[in-house]
Amino acid sequence: MKNINPNPFTTRPEIEGTFGVVTSTHWIATAVGMATLEKGGNAFDAAVATAFTLQVVEPHLNGPGGDVPVIINAVRTGKTEVVCGQGPAPAKATIAHYKSLGLDMVPGTGLLAACVPGTFETWMLLLRDYGTMRLADVLAPAIGYAREGHPLVERAHTTIATVQALFREHWPTSAAVYLPAGTVPETGALFANKTLAETYARILREAESAGGDRVAQIEAARKAWSQGFVAEAVDRFCRTQAVMDTSGEAHRGVLTGDDMGRWHARVEPPLTYDYGRYTVCKAGPWAQGPVMLQQLALLKGFNLDGADPVSADFVHLLVECSKLAYADREKFYGDPDFVEVPMATLLSDAYNQDRRKLVTEEASLELRPGSVEGFGAVVKLRREEGQRHAVGGMGAGEPTVGRIGEMRGDTVHFDIIDAAGNVVSATPSGGWLQSSPVIPELGFCLGTRAQMFWLEEGHPAALAPGKRPRTTLSPTLALRDGEPYLAWGSPGGDQQDQWTTQLFMRHVHAGMNLQEAIDAPAWHSEHFPISFWPRTARPGVLVVEGRLPQATVKELKRRGHIVEVDADWCEGRLTAASREGRRRRAAANPRGMQGYAAGR
Repeated sequence: MKNINPNPFTTRPEIEGTFGVVTSTHWIATAVGMATLEKGGNAFDAAVATAFTLQVVEPHLNGPGGDVPVIINAVRTGKTEVVCGQGPAPAKATIAHYKSLGLDMVPGTGLLAACVPGTFETWMLLLRDYGTMRLADVLAPAIGYAREGHPLVERAHTTIATVQALFREHWPTSAAVYLPAGTVPETGALFANKTLAETYARILREAESAGGDRVAQIEAARKAWSQGFVAEAVDRFCRTQAVMDTSGEAHRGVLTGDDMGRWHARVEPPLTYDYGRYTVCKAGPWAQGPVMLQQLALLKGFNLDGADPVSADFVHLLVECSKLAYADREKFYGDPDFVEVPMATLLSDAYNQDRRKLVTEEASLELRPGSVEGFGAVVKLRREEGQRHAVGGMGAGEPTVGRIGEMRGDTVHFDIIDAAGNVVSATPSGGWLQSSPVIPELGFCLGTRAQMFWLEEGHPAALAPGKRPRTTLSPTLALRDGEPYLAWGSPGGDQQDQWTTQLFMRHVHAGMNLQEAIDAPAWHSEHFPISFWPRTARPGVLVVEGRLPQATVKELKRRGHIVEVDADWCEGRLTAASREGRRRRAAANPRGMQGYAAGR
């Protein structure tokens, strides 16, 4: 693919080979994934090993108590499928219960925000039905790093430092793990979580007690998690501990062992959109993934071939289309098992031809969802006043990208393609160390995804027992000319489908290779409500990297955008991998100095 960017710049080469590629948000996880391929595992085996390792080496960004959507394309089935690892709300999680506690929003931290943990069940499904290796093979690296230690990355150190007072005063079980010897561990120090190592080692022992059959071992591990000692410890902690959260009060949880025992990860067909030669695949409207498809449906009406990806025209167009798609997310999206979401209309040519007329040369400053008769909710906008995430010391919400001086981080992501052509794209998240207190017998905490529910009857994303929260997690897979071609994604909460769209448009229309498309100056809009507590919005605000040309910034301001220029390298943590014939390619984000791609 010819590069027509007038100022190409990459921090590293695009990885290329024929054997396989792994790219993730942490170099250790990438190495573990690649080692798994080298040992004869397929992409699904490597995915499970990579995922468990990421829980250990990036505990501020994901954990065993979290959740994950996965998009795969398996050679043996020829299908692209979504594995839903988003656990639902507990049976006792009702709007009436939360309102009886005097709450008008689900807290951003603590036990009340916990859904059923979804990651373990998801990785067991993937290993059992698509993988080839034994549980011991894929768990060993994570157990080793948890027991023996790994170099603590700077962002983990900063996160622990930010919430240390919360740990000391209110969450002593977290202090016991993350403040060893009573102090914040230094960047680069070997950090271990021996209790987590023992949790996984015990699961492995119980699995192997089932005999030598690989599938029997996986089933025994699932039972130990969802019906055994893990579920029992979760149940006991939620039932007996009143935990401080962002409401300023302590609350007990509503998650039970029975909730965990009744839920299983499941495989679903993806939601797709055809864009030229490409068919882009995302999870359904229980996730925010369809906003990327809606952006493509709007952008399809513009001629972007040969576009300059750092020009004001390009940035303005993508931003304005993102505002329209995200406004529809706020109005219409929810768990399709509970509410009917008019996705066929939202992705239709007629609907988007009408919506496209709203894109002008001027920046829009209002939230403008579309209208589909009989569907949607009234969107209430909470404008942000003062400093964003001012309660960062309470570990509130998702610690996503913000402005200078704020806690940074988000979640994790990886993409893997093996020699056979199997493709995996996954965005594990939740259960990060600052979300909820550590359960002392297990060495990990629960997630807080329930904060994405609304406590308003009739809203598509309203809280209900057994319902999936509308997650922001959003891996992507695209076919080209009907063949699996590209897997990519990024951490970053609400920004994920802004950055994934930017990468795709740079690659498809500006001729950039994967590394160039990742390294190019990026941006994000804060125009619409964030999905996390306290759900504020900053209408018209556009945050851009300092490397964006001054002329572009000046023109964007002239068009009415409220532009905030941030650091040169701060937007997103994209990774991407592609397959074309026997060739395998991969790239990783240099921002944060953690992500790496490997392959041969």
